[in-house]
Amino acid sequence: MIPKIERATIVVLDSAGVGYLPDAEEFGDVGSNTFGNIAKHCNGINLPNMQKLGLGNLTDIKGVEPCNNTYGAYGKAAEASKGKDTTTGHWEIAGVKLERAFPTYANGFSEETIRLFEERTGRKVMANKPSSGTVILDEYGEDQMKTGNWIVYTSADPVFQIAAHEEIIPIEELYRACKIALEICTELEPVARVIARPYLGSGKGKFTRTSRRHDYSVTPPAPTVLDRLSTSGLDVIGIGKTKDIFAGQGITNSRGTNADNLDGIHKTIAALKEDTKGLIFTNLVDFDMQYGHRRNPEGYKAALEEFDHYLPQIQENLKEDEILILTADHGCDPTYKGTDHTREYIPLMVYGKNIKQNVNIGIRTSFTDIASTIEELLLGNKTEGSFAKDLYN
Repeated sequence: MIPKIERATIVVLDSAGVGYLPDAEEFGDVGSNTFGNIAKHCNGINLPNMQKLGLGNLTDIKGVEPCNNTYGAYGKAAEASKGKDTTTGHWEIAGVKLERAFPTYANGFSEETIRLFEERTGRKVMANKPSSGTVILDEYGEDQMKTGNWIVYTSADPVFQIAAHEEIIPIEELYRACKIALEICTELEPVARVIARPYLGSGKGKFTRTSRRHDYSVTPPAPTVLDRLSTSGLDVIGIGKTKDIFAGQGITNSRGTNADNLDGIHKTIAALKEDTKGLIFTNLVDFDMQYGHRRNPEGYKAALEEFDHYLPQIQENLKEDEILILTADHGCDPTYKGTDHTREYIPLMVYGKNIKQNVNIGIRTSFTDIASTIEELLLGNKTEGSFAKDLYN
């Protein structure tokens, strides 16, 4: 019998994919495998706690052998939406598939978009091209210090990013500019997010981005499981950038992280110790932002091993009837070409003190199966794709 539980926790290891999808050729990502290629590049990786949850059963990971008696259920999921960005992945996890991918801007944004942005913000724009966040600062940071112009750039993702030196442009002005950019882009050139990228430093090679990044997202095109939970009176606690990704929609309590993944891990453990009912939804962005995009497999390995070290503390703080789902939103293989996300399967590792052990839930055809399962367990609503029946005797 499938019980109705009081709380579930989703932890998104942002970008930690487990092998390229069958349609990866359309995205130029054949051969990508975030977990597997990191381990291969680094001559192994030590993840004993995720190994016990079945991680090594999902793809070939040097140092993480398959487990014949896992502590819970394991599987992987393909992305049904045609995209590989953070917003698309998280929305699908929450139950909303996108029929069309967000456009990207390989040549920057149109003259009209930039003109309107300049007029409405009162500052000129530099750059307006795809770039790495660290490279763009070295290229234009000193000019911004002299001119006060915005540094606007994009990437292979559907994002409008604005970099601003905190000692040249006040942080509140940067945030206002992001809201203006989102309004303009929504009308003229759709993006998933506008991202404020504040930084400090005295010159080329010395610029560093600060923790006051803020993401401004468009709202999901349909209600998500977060909406259904919150309107039913349940708590939906967003940790990390979760609130930003959903434009606040369906989130009842948001707890941003100001430092790194470890801050998000500690905030997740603290939330588990509280007497709430509903969903805890954590995004750990450093895997993607600090190591995936920067093509740093050694750093990515260390971050994964750090998370694995704290995983038992997360498990220990689950109440008897709760479940934990470890997953990702896309891949970002740091050994792969370029600095883009990679079109990969995401892992599904499910743990709970009362669920069946050693259950293979197989290859799911959509990330939405996570939302369906959460909705059935928390609200009792049976929807297509739920694997709740596989978790209980």
